[in-house]
Formats: sequence, C-alpha cells, structure tokens
Amino acid sequence: MPGMAASPLIFEHLKLAPEIFEVHELSWFMPEKNESLEAYALKMCALVMHKNPVLIGVSFGGILVQEMAKQMPTRKVIIISSVKSSKEFPKRMQFSRYTKIHKLLPTSLVHNVELLAKYAFGETVTKRLALYEKYLSIRDKAYIDWSIDQIINWKETTVLPNLVHIQGDKDAVFPIENIHNCISVKNGTHTMIIHRHKWFNEHLPTLILENESSI
Repeated sequence: MPGMAASPLIFEHLKLAPEIFEVHELSWFMPEKNESLEAYALKMCALVMHKNPVLIGVSFGGILVQEMAKQMPTRKVIIISSVKSSKEFPKRMQFSRYTKIHKLLPTSLVHNVELLAKYAFGETVTKRLALYEKYLSIRDKAYIDWSIDQIINWKETTVLPNLVHIQGDKDAVFPIENIHNCISVKNGTHTMIIHRHKWFNEHLPTLILENESSI
C-alpha cells in the first residue's frame, strides 16, 4: 500500500522473486464524505486477493494496513516510513490534533506537485519535480483533506503483535527519535522506498519470510 497521494509506482524498483512471492499492489480510491479510516480499511480488505497475507504499507499506507489487519487475518504487517502508534507522532502533529490547524492548509493547491510532495513526502522537490510528478497520482482536494485529517486524528496506542517497522534515520515526516523498536535504515529519508530500493531488495525477502517469533 503506497503512501498518501502516491501510486503503486513507488514500488517499481522492488524485486521480489516471483517463484517465492506473489505481489498484489493496492491503490487509493476516493473515500466517502466523512468516512472513517476503519470503514475505508474494511473496503480495502475486500480488494486483498490472498488469505492470511503479509501486508506492507508506506507512510499513511502503513497506518492503513494496520487498520486493515484489525479486520482480517494477516501473517505479518510491515510498515515503512510510518508510525505504529499515535505516540510516535512528532509534536507538531500532536499539536495539530488539538488545535485543528491542519484544516487551514492550502490543500486546494494540490495540483501543484511541489506542494503535494511537501504534504506527502515532507520534501522540497525542485530538483526531482519530474520524478514526483510520476509517483504522486492523486490530486484531489477532498482526498488530501481526508487523508491529512485521518493521519492527524489516528489515536492508536496498541501495537500489533506481528508488526515489523522499518524507518529511515533521516525521515523528516516521522523523525526516528520518536520511533521505538524499529529497523533503522542509515541515511533513509521518508522516500527511501524509492531512493533506497537496493536496501529493500536485499532485506525485505528475509523480513517477509521470517517467523514472527524471531522478530
């Protein structure tokens, strides 16, 4: 599951051996007005093609797959550049939950790729504009407003027992100093699923196949 506003193209450089793994990529669809994250996750569960899957999610997609795992059996949940409880949010996000300041963001400008990348990836993208134009496929204000609100108001405090958390030590959206019990990727940013794909190609197969008891 890709991150907010992103398409499954962010996984295009991941190479999982087809004789071992069957990969099914999920995509964002438009939420209903005032739809809860739980209701949205249940709809997404219906699109999963395999029983007892390993769910992998990036950023907001990592939050979503955790909500999905509450509603369907999973062998494992792997989150990347994300958080596994609201306690891991940076202070600015916790502040926004109480002040509602995030509702003042100029999300009507989401057609501006630079601004959208700032929301989705926490990066200024002047040098990579064409790259992010490719990966950020959803430019709908209602979707962006809904996504930001669901992230800010996610109040989960219980960590799933079968969860693996991979976090870059240079993540500007979810700084690693707020994260507990994760696999740290040196020099990994919030977009490391794209820019550090070699690390994931080397380590992800083992993490998927590992027994939960050994994590």
